Amino acid sequence: MKQFYLFITFILLIGCVSSKLPTKKVSQLNFPVPRISILNDSLQVILSNPVDCPIRVVLESDQPHLHDDFQNLGIIELMAKKDTVIKIYQPEKIDVNTKFNYKWFLGSLTKKVEKLEIGFPFLEKYSYTIIQANNTNYTHNTDYSRYAVDFDLKTNDTICAATNGVVVGVVEKYKHGGIGEKWNDFGNYITIYEPKSGIFTQYVHLVENGSFVQVGDKVSFMVVSEGGKMVVTAIEPAK
Repeated sequence: MKQFYLFITFILLIGCVSSKLPTKKVSQLNFPVPRISILNDSLQVILSNPVDCPIRVVLESDQPHLHDDFQNLGIIELMAKKDTVIKIYQPEKIDVNTKFNYKWFLGSLTKKVEKLEIGFPFLEKYSYTIIQANNTNYTHNTDYSRYAVDFDLKTNDTICAATNGVVVGVVEKYKHGGIGEKWNDFGNYITIYEPKSGIFTQYVHLVENGSFVQVGDKVSFMVVSEGGKMVVTAIEPAK
């Protein structure tokens, strides 16, 4: 079962475009570094999920036998807001100087995706042109982007949440955007997860410091934002 993503993309004014890439990448959430220890007869790895959605983790090592063990583990799925403990019983092969790497991804590959009513990401009294539909050949043609829809919103237009859910990712520190694949990792956006359906929605190409929500906030369906900034009334703010 492939993870289902829905991306709703907002196009801002061309004045926000730059030709120079940022020097630092910003993560949408603060994923904790895995805690690794050697306890008696085992290597123990503790993986913590800080957000209200499933996360998939892949472990890597520069030590050959652990590389194989981690490959055998495959994709490790972490439940929302839970710790997962991985143990490997090979004391004679464990090197305390072993280096570990990890990658993480939002979402579950095992949860069945359910239908979900999705609203428009703007106020009912307005209408906007779709300048690129979903599943089209220009840029909406990959597993990651095929559900994206581009509307011709401008800077300072109002943006709304299209679903209920919980905020699981926020990036808002980039001042400029750019054109081309090299800019894919340098955009401002908010990610919302709807747990019953398993569907994520993302609101992309937001202005710098444009989020009025933070990771952990629970949000209401189609609530109002203003000032070209993503603002969703939090019905239960993050603690």
